[in-house]
Amino acid sequence: MDALASLARDSELFGDAVRSAPPDARVPSCPDWTGADLLYHLAEVQDFWARVVGPAPGRGLDGDDVEPLARPSSDAELPALLQRSTSRLVAALTGRDPAEPCWSWHEEGRHVGWVLRRQAHEALIHRADAELTAGRDVTPADPDVAADGVDEVLSVMVDGVPGWGVFTPDGATVSVVVDGFGERPRSWELAFGRFTGTGPESGTAYDLDVAQLVDLPGSTTTQVAGPAWALDLWLWGRGTADGLIVEGDLALAERLRRVAAEGTQ
Repeated sequence: MDALASLARDSELFGDAVRSAPPDARVPSCPDWTGADLLYHLAEVQDFWARVVGPAPGRGLDGDDVEPLARPSSDAELPALLQRSTSRLVAALTGRDPAEPCWSWHEEGRHVGWVLRRQAHEALIHRADAELTAGRDVTPADPDVAADGVDEVLSVMVDGVPGWGVFTPDGATVSVVVDGFGERPRSWELAFGRFTGTGPESGTAYDLDVAQLVDLPGSTTTQVAGPAWALDLWLWGRGTADGLIVEGDLALAERLRRVAAEGTQ
């Protein structure tokens, strides 16, 4: 997967789609947002990570030190703002060593390669948002990119328990399987349970329904299978389960979607 090419392509498709929609059009997949809000969001995110990565090794910022990108007073200025942010991010990531350290909100994401992957999928999913806002058909993603998107949702957004918390499995399991025509088969197994703990900095007590990646080949109780892009859109709440095949307990498939929503929205 060429993440940089994917990032550039989907940012361009995003811009084309969002410019074709009225600025006040509602985003079907994010109903609290207008098209202008969506445009500003991606511009802000890309500007943020461009500054975190920095123009050269060792010149990036800590996330807490990045000044928020100012939103223009006129929505007409937003397309140019996005173009500048995308150009800055692509320039920052071009030619960089993926292992080069940088700041990240994710404990395992403190390197440039993680940022590149995350921003490729950020552009991909928001490109789908923009096309839905414009009333267009959603452009298919490259199957390898989409399969990596499924992996990112499950391994970054869903999986993971901070050291101050505890995961207690409840016995329910599910597997997610990429098996679209011509696609390289891939699968992930997850166990459901509760995450409990108190954040050491915020003092907030948590008791959440979560899922964790586990090694349970062939022994999960429910399976959700389909083409990579359909699975990626479904996990992100940008597509229905119509193109997927659920074997076993439909309620567990719906539970996985709810858990994924907590990590992706």
